[in-house]
Amino acid sequence: MESAAWRQPRVMLWTAAGVVALGFLVTMEIAARHYGVPGPITNQAREVIFAPRSGPLLYASMALMTVVFTWRQRFIAFGAAIGIDIVFFLVRWAVDAKMMFGNGALWVILGCAVIAVTRRTGRERVLLLKGVGLGLLLVAGRKTGDAWLLITWKTRPMVLDQYVATADHALGNPSWVAGRIVEATGPIGAHVLDWVYIQLAVGAVAVTLYQLRNVAVERRFPGHHLVRTFLVIGLLGPAIYMIFPVVGPIFAYGADGGHWAVADLWPNTPSPVNAPHHMPFDEITPRNCMPSLHTAWATAIFIHSRKGPRILRFGGAFWLIATLGATLGFGYHYGADIVAGVVFAFTIEAALRSLDRGWDRSGIQLVACGAMVFAALLLAYRYLSVEMAGHPWVFGPLLLLAMSSVVYGCVRTTKLWDAKAVPVRQPEPQPQPEPA
Repeated sequence: MESAAWRQPRVMLWTAAGVVALGFLVTMEIAARHYGVPGPITNQAREVIFAPRSGPLLYASMALMTVVFTWRQRFIAFGAAIGIDIVFFLVRWAVDAKMMFGNGALWVILGCAVIAVTRRTGRERVLLLKGVGLGLLLVAGRKTGDAWLLITWKTRPMVLDQYVATADHALGNPSWVAGRIVEATGPIGAHVLDWVYIQLAVGAVAVTLYQLRNVAVERRFPGHHLVRTFLVIGLLGPAIYMIFPVVGPIFAYGADGGHWAVADLWPNTPSPVNAPHHMPFDEITPRNCMPSLHTAWATAIFIHSRKGPRILRFGGAFWLIATLGATLGFGYHYGADIVAGVVFAFTIEAALRSLDRGWDRSGIQLVACGAMVFAALLLAYRYLSVEMAGHPWVFGPLLLLAMSSVVYGCVRTTKLWDAKAVPVRQPEPQPQPEPA
């Protein structure tokens, strides 16, 4: 009976996805080893014993896993994780090692995987393994992203910042403007933006926990949720970095770039408008600007928070605004990166929703439109940057119009999909008057 369940198409699809994910992780591990550094698998294995890079991320991952638990099981899981972390804390304090929490959460996740294989059967095993996989995918995505960044700076010695900075004049150099605003807010504003920027995954987990709140009761996952969008953005985005390597204004035009920078201009003096060209850069700065994946992820959080309660919708809007302020105000991205990131996020969201509900003409058109607009943006930044800077009142509105067309198309089409998915309530029959 159990072997027959594993032959079901949906289970086979999950198995195939797991094999592909494992193969991708192995490939990234080999690529990282080629450059003499540990890859995502090694880094994650080290965190079983050594201090994790991000304790909040591991606890957020464990929280995702516990959506398949009852409330009693959740309290036990978090209690066990905290107890293990206390033991690690005392040992590290005794030997004067680096202090960081999170090992306990990882131990609980791995322990649940062992329990699923050895103590569960049938649907209960599959559900628990899905929960474990959901938690591990979040941490594996972070480690894989780090490996991707390593590959970008090792394989792309030349960057295209001068093209993007020149094209950014069409938008009014928003990074330079936001940088001066953040400086004016002082340390408090900078600390708030920095925390939101670093802990982006925490905001994603908050929205996902709401979306998956009924999994333990219904014993199944919904067809589409935020984690799927997050993972696909993180998987495809770094591939664009390889095509369009950019380091950002704080490095290419700021003090952080050292002698590799064009000049120390950011954020007080806009970049000059002249003939842009490829420029060499160091081997330690990630080429992770085009598109802005932080913007794409924050946009995904905003999209998925729209169907939640008011506090969740407010949180999603705050996370998006604060992330935009941080990406621009800290000089990590140009305005052109932000526009591309929004288009990127909405296109991926449309593709995943179409995959979940079944592809049709509207879904294909929506995804094709988003992909074409995204490709047109990259081509314009690369080959029309001087013209864009010379005619900002033409190209600036065109950029915003192109982005808005994708956003409007996605919102309008998904609302039509949702309206068709909800059955229309039939009016109750009215009693007929008896004949006189």
